[in-house]
Amino acid sequence: MTTTRPSSGPLAGPLAGKVALVAGATRGAGRGIARELGAAGATVYVTGRSTRGSRSEMNRPETIEETAELINEAGGTAIPVQVDHLEAEQVRSLAERVDREQGRLDILVNDIWGGDGLMEWHAKLWEHDLGRGLRMLRLAVDTHLITGHFLLPLMIRRPGGLLVEVTDGTSDYNARHYRLSAFYYLAKESVNRLGYGLGEELRPYGCTAVALTPGWLRSERMLEVFGVTEENWRDGGARDPHFLISETPSFAGRAVAALAADPDVARWNGRSLSSGGLAQVYGFTDLDGSRPDAWRYLEEVVDGGEPADADSYR
Repeated sequence: MTTTRPSSGPLAGPLAGKVALVAGATRGAGRGIARELGAAGATVYVTGRSTRGSRSEMNRPETIEETAELINEAGGTAIPVQVDHLEAEQVRSLAERVDREQGRLDILVNDIWGGDGLMEWHAKLWEHDLGRGLRMLRLAVDTHLITGHFLLPLMIRRPGGLLVEVTDGTSDYNARHYRLSAFYYLAKESVNRLGYGLGEELRPYGCTAVALTPGWLRSERMLEVFGVTEENWRDGGARDPHFLISETPSFAGRAVAALAADPDVARWNGRSLSSGGLAQVYGFTDLDGSRPDAWRYLEEVVDGGEPADADSYR
């Protein structure tokens, strides 16, 4: 697959000259992160299984080429590469290509998931289909380990690199809340712990690792579930008023871009962070100018049994 570039050249932004790779950038948070990194000036490798020529087992219509086009429209430089991150040789080839073409890697985002069609919501461990549950863990955890194994050697060549492990729920929140099923809980909290552990491994090289969770993400699939579009998303509040605390994938993207541009990003090393929490620190907003703090909302409103009041947390 060839490199695609905007005719005007890469945007001169805070990440100009940086090389990023977003693993799992086909849709959702990965797409939003890739776009915002490109908009900030980075050259972004966009990887995933779904292309215009073939779909992954999730059978979704979104493709890595579409993500690359969004980056280019934002003024960035996108390089889409079809990769199954469970296949070690494919990831090894990806690392070799980045090394050959760029000679460096400054930002690595692990947003690989792929477990939506495998999840049996609220099923007990002994009720959940074992094969589907183990496949979910492979897609959600093994992919992150394989990707880090081959790509992090490029990052540690120079200090200042940033690894972002994307998950669902901060460690603080997950420590107090059981998340739907044993398989899902283990998948998402494993990524939090990976952010901490790799922070320890990367520290001697002057690099930083964090785990990052979006809030209630208005992904393509979530919009479909609520029967709305991004243009009329607030209509979803009629089904669930708490949906009004939700955020676009770009909000998580702006969180990653802010981290990557922070010369003092090492202060976050090993931490489990949220897009809403980081917005309060860095001052970025979602596309509508708001700063939804979903995890604080869940703690104070939902868990506290208070009436829905999402606008007070935006």
